[in-house]
Amino acid sequence: MHLDYQVQTLSANHSTNLTGVPDMPNAQIRTSLANEFQQRFGTEPRIFRAPGRVNLIGEHTDYNQGLVMPAAIGMGIWTAIAPRKDRKIVVYSRQFAEQFEFSLDEPAARRGQWTDYIQGVVLLLRQDDFPLHGANILIHGEVPLGAGLSSSAALEIATAFALIHLTGKTVDLLQVAKLCQKAENEFVGARCGIMDQFISSMGEQAHCLMIDCRSLEYSTLRIPDDICLVVCNTMVKHANASGEYNTRRAQCEEGVSRLAKLFPEISSLRDVSAAQLQQCCLDLPELIRKRCWHVVSEIQRVKDAVQALRQRDLFWFGELMRRSHCSLRDNYEVSCRELDLMVEIASRQKGVIGARMTGGGFGGCTINLVRRDSAEQFKANVTSEYAHATGVMPEIYITEASSGVSEVL
Repeated sequence: MHLDYQVQTLSANHSTNLTGVPDMPNAQIRTSLANEFQQRFGTEPRIFRAPGRVNLIGEHTDYNQGLVMPAAIGMGIWTAIAPRKDRKIVVYSRQFAEQFEFSLDEPAARRGQWTDYIQGVVLLLRQDDFPLHGANILIHGEVPLGAGLSSSAALEIATAFALIHLTGKTVDLLQVAKLCQKAENEFVGARCGIMDQFISSMGEQAHCLMIDCRSLEYSTLRIPDDICLVVCNTMVKHANASGEYNTRRAQCEEGVSRLAKLFPEISSLRDVSAAQLQQCCLDLPELIRKRCWHVVSEIQRVKDAVQALRQRDLFWFGELMRRSHCSLRDNYEVSCRELDLMVEIASRQKGVIGARMTGGGFGGCTINLVRRDSAEQFKANVTSEYAHATGVMPEIYITEASSGVSEVL
């Protein structure tokens, strides 16, 4: 489904309603960014914001052309931007307290740092013949780094959206998402699917999206008003560009190659049925079989979750989340002790619909669907129990599904 590009706007008076992080309303962030930009660069900026995301179910299926069910969240990446008279891109990050600059006329070189996401986006925009101008950019981040909430995709989308606006050119939001995914794949070196960039670009308030990562068609699913999203940060950092993430993708591709010898119509794990996988289980190495089984069963869980949400069968939705986490732990092996513990603690709390790890794995966050009237007690209990068990104080964010990238007016 291809959407026509429209400039979304976000009122500066809107507050993200987060619990567990410093309360800074959007109006305050916008004013602070505009003032700092004026002091640093001497001009008045335009300001844009792209959200991070959680994935309710459908993990590690996007790069297998499968189905996912993410929601944009109330934490995002902000970019203040104004044109320069020369051909330089000058970027200052508040989070890293670091300035970086490069010329549009020089070859891009990876540094293995946050700047790679900026340079990758610029490179892909240039390859798509966007008439880029020099620009000053100030970045403000709300998304915790390394937490599995897609700070990288939010940075890519916010940067691309801002740079495109300076050109005066129009483009649809899906094109922006595809361009940013390509930048992360080809320049940064993380072989991610399109889910993160898609939801950061096209998320909808109070809804999650069911995205078909093969056709890129999607449907919106309203999250019940009495349910909120609670994100529990284990404080264990992860890195999607690390070898483990790319290894899982390579293992899936090996599974496809082996299965296609028996079923020539198979081009990705999206095409594989549970019956076919069971039929071929003796022909696959155990590790490859486990990886394939997670993906095939997880795609079916997304289909079931869509029906559960539409029918408001929250008990079944929560059970699907539990099964998803178990498969990620046992078959895909991307969980860790802290994630498993966080899910275990959360699952026994009052008002919990479901709990599972979210994101690439190896640390980061869990996503929990919690009854709104139980959310504060859930936060207090989980914080206490996790800290007691690990000696580490978690961060817990009570948030809502939010809209995608926008200009903040």
